[in-house]
Amino acid sequence: MKIAAIQMISGADLEHNIATARRLLTEAAADGAQLLLLPEYWPLMGLRDTDKLDIAEPAGTGPMQSFLAEMARTLKVWLIGGTIPLQSPEPGKVLNTTLVWSPEGTVCARYDKMHLFGFTKDEESYEESRTITPGHQVAAFDLELGQVGLSICYDLRFPELYRAMGPCALIVVPAAFTYTTGQAHWEILLRARAIENQCYVLASGQGGVHQNGRRTWGHSMLIDPWGKVLAVLPEGEGFVSGELDADVIRNIRQSLPALQHRQIW
Repeated sequence: MKIAAIQMISGADLEHNIATARRLLTEAAADGAQLLLLPEYWPLMGLRDTDKLDIAEPAGTGPMQSFLAEMARTLKVWLIGGTIPLQSPEPGKVLNTTLVWSPEGTVCARYDKMHLFGFTKDEESYEESRTITPGHQVAAFDLELGQVGLSICYDLRFPELYRAMGPCALIVVPAAFTYTTGQAHWEILLRARAIENQCYVLASGQGGVHQNGRRTWGHSMLIDPWGKVLAVLPEGEGFVSGELDADVIRNIRQSLPALQHRQIW
């Protein structure tokens, strides 16, 4: 199966971001990808953290969800919709949610981001908990080639989340890593998750300078179960793609059965 990660530089205009996502998804599908991954916050990187509240949708309806369902159905692909803001039971907050659509355009999985990013260094400061309600449920879905585990951005720093998914053929990481933290840790964390779980990792990032002045790291990439980077896009709009091969997973797990050697559960 060929899979692809979309990289964007989302701004403060929802319709413009939808148009960009449509173009890039169409290009990746035309290149043969059967599973497509969008980045975190693809519909909006607002001028203020609270801007996402204005576009938050109830689960199951709204223009962002309708667009993603349409693209999955039209392109006949599995579409992992990066993240979109869904309405939260907490006033003044949203859920940062990944939804997965089948090629028929139906939702088959949902994951609400569990770990909320907080970072302060010099003049740079982020605190997602101010506007986001955390999720509490590990999520995955099944493909013919194996299970696909769902995670989002900051989750990457918490390996216990990925162990809780059980054996996966693929882990996906839609993200909007900051330039500062991405430069230091992005690739090494992605490769570590691939190596320790002996599976493919597909990471889709925001990659450039946004209207709000924030700079994201980009470097969307596909990594194989041995930790080899198969494809990477450092910055800018575009996509990376490659093959997910069940034989590669099986051979690595047979030659180095580390998952069977675990002593702590």
